[in-house]
Amino acid sequence: MESRIRDLQRQIAALEHELSAAIAERESQVRFTIRHKRIEFQQEARELHRRLKRNVYDWLVTDRPQNLLTGPIIYALAIPLLLMDLVVTFYQATCFPVYRIAKVRRRDYISFDRHQLGYLNVFERFHCEYCGYANGLLAYASEIGTRTEQYFCPIKHAHNVRNPAPRYIRFIEYGDSTDYHARLEQFRVELAPPADEAPNAGGNA
Repeated sequence: MESRIRDLQRQIAALEHELSAAIAERESQVRFTIRHKRIEFQQEARELHRRLKRNVYDWLVTDRPQNLLTGPIIYALAIPLLLMDLVVTFYQATCFPVYRIAKVRRRDYISFDRHQLGYLNVFERFHCEYCGYANGLLAYASEIGTRTEQYFCPIKHAHNVRNPAPRYIRFIEYGDSTDYHARLEQFRVELAPPADEAPNAGGNA
């Protein structure tokens, strides 16, 4: 059974690599390049974007009214989101070095680049950046949480969990106590940062 699981994990990794390659190929067809964090589209794409852009008045008149009505509720969530951002960042900054867990890079999950799309008006750009921040933050916090779970309790649940974090798949089966503490220690070792990133690398222990 263990070998079967490892084979499936390798297949999943191969499929994820293939998916990434396919996405990269599709992105290349959109004809843009990234230079020093700035997105540059080819002239043809920029002209198409300008033609598709709706002015603010038309956007306000034609957009779904329920979107405007619920706007205050959506943007009120900015306060707890910012608070969560602060708390989880503080948590990993203070605790991960103690646990010897590699820190999650915030920029790997939170990206602000949709404002560079020429076919979006100012309100659409703001909406897109807000959505990108909110969902990126949730993914960032989830990765911090799942690394913490791997450190303290890398055990699967008895009930099926929908869309678990990728590292959850490798966790110990529920009720499997064989060499638990030895395997727990191995899970913890895997979380350690690379030697060149470890605290006090090359210095006193």
